[in-house]
Amino acid sequence: MNLLIVTACPNGMVTSVLTSRLLEAAAHRLGWSTAVEVHDPKAIGSPLTPAQIANADLVVVVKTGPLSLQRFVGKRVAQSTPSEALLDPEGFLRSAADTASELQQADEAEAAHTSGKPKLVAITACPTGVAHTFMAAEALQQAAARKGYDLQVETRGSVGARNVLEADAIAAADVVLLAADIEVDVARFAGKRVFRCGTGVALKQPDATLDRALEEGAVLAGGATANTGGGEQKGEKTGVYKHLLTGVSYMLPMVVAGGLLIALSFVFGIEAFKEEGTLAAALMKIGGETAFQLMVPLLAGYIAYSIADRPGLAPGMIGGLLAGTLGAGFIGGIIAGFVAGYAAKAVSRWIPLPASIESLKPILIIPLLASLVTGLVMIYVVGTPVAKMLAGLTEFLDTMGTSNAILLGLLLGTMMCVDLGGPVNKAAYAFSVGLLASQSYAPMAATMAAGMVPPIGMGIATLIARRKFAQTEREAGKAALVLGCCFISEGAIPFAAKDPLRVIPASIAGGALTGALSMAFGAKLLAPHGGLFVLLIPNAINHALLYLVAILAGSLVTGVIYAVIKRPEAQPLAVGATA
Repeated sequence: MNLLIVTACPNGMVTSVLTSRLLEAAAHRLGWSTAVEVHDPKAIGSPLTPAQIANADLVVVVKTGPLSLQRFVGKRVAQSTPSEALLDPEGFLRSAADTASELQQADEAEAAHTSGKPKLVAITACPTGVAHTFMAAEALQQAAARKGYDLQVETRGSVGARNVLEADAIAAADVVLLAADIEVDVARFAGKRVFRCGTGVALKQPDATLDRALEEGAVLAGGATANTGGGEQKGEKTGVYKHLLTGVSYMLPMVVAGGLLIALSFVFGIEAFKEEGTLAAALMKIGGETAFQLMVPLLAGYIAYSIADRPGLAPGMIGGLLAGTLGAGFIGGIIAGFVAGYAAKAVSRWIPLPASIESLKPILIIPLLASLVTGLVMIYVVGTPVAKMLAGLTEFLDTMGTSNAILLGLLLGTMMCVDLGGPVNKAAYAFSVGLLASQSYAPMAATMAAGMVPPIGMGIATLIARRKFAQTEREAGKAALVLGCCFISEGAIPFAAKDPLRVIPASIAGGALTGALSMAFGAKLLAPHGGLFVLLIPNAINHALLYLVAILAGSLVTGVIYAVIKRPEAQPLAVGATA
């Protein structure tokens, strides 16, 4: 007999693997040929092929949660739970062979949508969890409504997961769409068709993204990433950039909290924290000595987590803490994260262990060996040269003349406006955030100021050239003003998507001016987010009035340029008018 064994116990890795191994051994004792599929994020194996399913005489499914069985329609299927299967594996298989019946339809949920409208579930997540996350979700929902698709979206923003997908919704979905710029846990989607893309793609091309998800989604087996049809998705999963952004996204709340606590300590005087026992000293201890010390370990830990999942977290954080103690700072932390992640991944893949102790790998073998490798590399290879490089960079930033400062501000301002929250924007932002740990605050000020310019500029343009904009654009301009004040560059995306050849150059002109002015004024910002609202915290930024001047100057330049070069919207002819 040709037997297929499918186990799906998402809440118990050992149960899934143990059930599959015992049933496979029992089948071999009965003289049956087998193929096994284990649905678990840590399991070894590959999904059943269409040829294996077509040749199967019997399919045995042992599960404890929802699992799509649509591909087994027409085959003899027996379903049960691990407790029954493990009691007497041989007897269980004999009973399954006698009682199995032909599967007419997978389940009521699947039958309901097989002949009806497509059903999708999605997750949106971006590094900061503020703008792209929610804007992409809204764009996908609007596109699904236009196309008549059934879509549920879970957002993973800075406030945590919202509208969390239920197990029933996942089971009933035709495909899972992961519109994420950072790594997200996919264990619950094992066995489902999954399609990956970035939030920017989902935001700018939501209709095409939904269609591609339905056409190109590939089955996710055992927690491994589905290989989608395009190279873009593969690159996003394994790319260095995505791993770095995952680390930055987890690090960011720590930096924000630490920076604001340091700023609050300055309320009592710039050097008040030096007096022991005072509130200023306590605030500095919490923010500067604790939060900022955890910044680099978090960055390294979650870079490694993105590469190797949970087993990479411990070695990554150990390497990040070593980077901090060795003086290698955020650059050393980035290196430590990648060393730890790939070391953990290599141990997991290339060191075989007996099945009886395979489950010890993620909690004992991988953390031990990967931490050892990472620590030795940081101490003997990376630490000293990177520490010297970072010290040189910090000294350069602290001592650079006005002309160099203006050039750096010009560069950062330009990068922040090139793609409005895309890779270039995020690279400038990540660079500036990393420098906060080295007490270099000027680049952060220039970066945030320039990032506010495009949406504020678009809002100004809709006010001074109202007749050139449709009513919907004027409403979008009001929203863009608010988003810009909150340092959400993505507020300008609706304008850039419609008219990129005019919006982007206008934004770059204003952003570059703002970045240059911010550096020329010597503005220094302790918090990496918050927009104009950070100004309400005393000493969060110095030269606050000049900082506002820089933002206003750049925003006016962007607004006026775009108002002048924008083509007027075509107005409909009035009723009764003649051509």
